[in-house]
Amino acid sequence: NHYFIYFCMHSHFTLSKIFAANFSEQVVESFPSDISTGIYYGWACVGNGDVHKMVLSIGWNPFYKNIKKSVETHIIHTFKEDFYGEILSIVIIGYIRPEKNFDSLEALISAIQEDIEEANRQLDLPEHLKLKDDNFFHLPEGKIVNSH
Repeated sequence: NHYFIYFCMHSHFTLSKIFAANFSEQVVESFPSDISTGIYYGWACVGNGDVHKMVLSIGWNPFYKNIKKSVETHIIHTFKEDFYGEILSIVIIGYIRPEKNFDSLEALISAIQEDIEEANRQLDLPEHLKLKDDNFFHLPEGKIVNSH
């Protein structure tokens, strides 16, 4: 299954030069229930901008001992400006690994880098590359869809 999801950016943070976008509880609760926790890869588009590779974490982030489930997107691109409050469109294409705890921040960052490398490998495959140009990323602004 591929998941095509539109939602508004709730907040974001930077972890040692690793950018991630956090989403509100309402968005997390609206995710399809058949998506397991773990690390995924796919495509992301901020507003009407270009489509970029992304890694998505769904779960409780055990390293930070979160008590609520979260969804964080790391867009594999360097942005020149903030995009807080913009619509983020994502296509979840594949699964990388289950979420896990880490002994140190360095181990967490190393795992994130490995996830990014795996996402880059997978998204360069022709069957995944074609979804970068999906019409989903060009839907009229304001049209919210959650489908698969």
